[in-house]
Amino acid sequence: MVLPFISLYIDSFGDFSDRYVQNWSGWIFAITFVAAFIFSPIWGRVGDKFGRKKLLIFFAIGLGLSVFLMGFATNVWQLFLLRLLMGMFTGFIPMSQALISTQTPQEVAGKVLGTLQTGSITGSLMGPLIGGALADAFGYGNTFKWVSITIFLSALIVAFGIKEILIKFDESDKDHKAYSSKEVFLHIVRHPVLLVVMLISTLVQVAHFSIQPILSLYVEEIHGPASIAFFSGMAFSAAGLGNLLMTRNWGKLGDRIGYIKILIILLFMAGIVYLPGAFVTNIWQLVILRFLLGVSIGGIIPVRIAYIRQEAPLSMQGEVLGYNTSLRFLGNIIGPALGGMIAGFYGISAVFFVTSGLLILCGFIMLTAWYKHTYADKQSHSLSSHTN
Repeated sequence: MVLPFISLYIDSFGDFSDRYVQNWSGWIFAITFVAAFIFSPIWGRVGDKFGRKKLLIFFAIGLGLSVFLMGFATNVWQLFLLRLLMGMFTGFIPMSQALISTQTPQEVAGKVLGTLQTGSITGSLMGPLIGGALADAFGYGNTFKWVSITIFLSALIVAFGIKEILIKFDESDKDHKAYSSKEVFLHIVRHPVLLVVMLISTLVQVAHFSIQPILSLYVEEIHGPASIAFFSGMAFSAAGLGNLLMTRNWGKLGDRIGYIKILIILLFMAGIVYLPGAFVTNIWQLVILRFLLGVSIGGIIPVRIAYIRQEAPLSMQGEVLGYNTSLRFLGNIIGPALGGMIAGFYGISAVFFVTSGLLILCGFIMLTAWYKHTYADKQSHSLSSHTN
């Protein structure tokens, strides 16, 4: 709700140059992801130990307070520090993924996590529209205060609407024993496919976010300045709509035929769909490609988390998902900087080439890891059993 007008809010603090506003907008946008990158594994471990429902309430209150206080900011440093504080509490959606993952039967994890992703995407689509309307009606500062009410409301919903079945630790049961951080890290390293899935989280976010900061400029380049905000919003929302329509279906398909198989298909599909974006000549071609990108990208998050749910014991899932979230936020930080740099040197079209290549590379890496450590192992086991 507030991201579309953060730069305008900064501009309202004083008579600043465009360069000053753009620089501070970048720092204030990025600092939340930096803080989230650092704190996500810490919160994941705390959630594994003390329960995830309590942390969800804690996050919502922390987020609500930081956003509420943003409405009273009078200079960029106050806004920067509050966005930093916000990043420390930006674990609500990953923690809810961990909560649902641990409370859901493994055979339907993909479908249920896909449903959760649908809710997250719906919020992402509605937020900028509602936020823009509120900012026009009540002003920037008051909009932050209205947004904080919705976050406090989510704390009440969690407090009174969710019952969490807590895991009882048992040293004799690998699913229910307490793990040290070292043991969690070693578990990830010793499962090469799981490690690759988590590392790909960074590369996918780099690819997805590389075009985000300059998409409006690309829309203006191919369409012209007429109704630029409207058509930029349409290009952004098209990906979200495709994501919304297909994410649950990809999760269900992953439950049925295997999460890694679906993940490999989606990575290649996203890479192929991204490439023609470099050659579009009108806005509608771009909107259609963005929709198809959303269709392919939409399944990556739920099938990835469902696979982690499958491969990590219950009592360490929060921390493993915390590392996965950190790697995603790392991609969120690198992506816009990389996209801006490539566009500056080689033009916006080059960003589509690089992004497409990166996603296809991710597909090959995932396919190789899966074949080498899963399919090939099964083949060798079956051969040895026949020999015996």
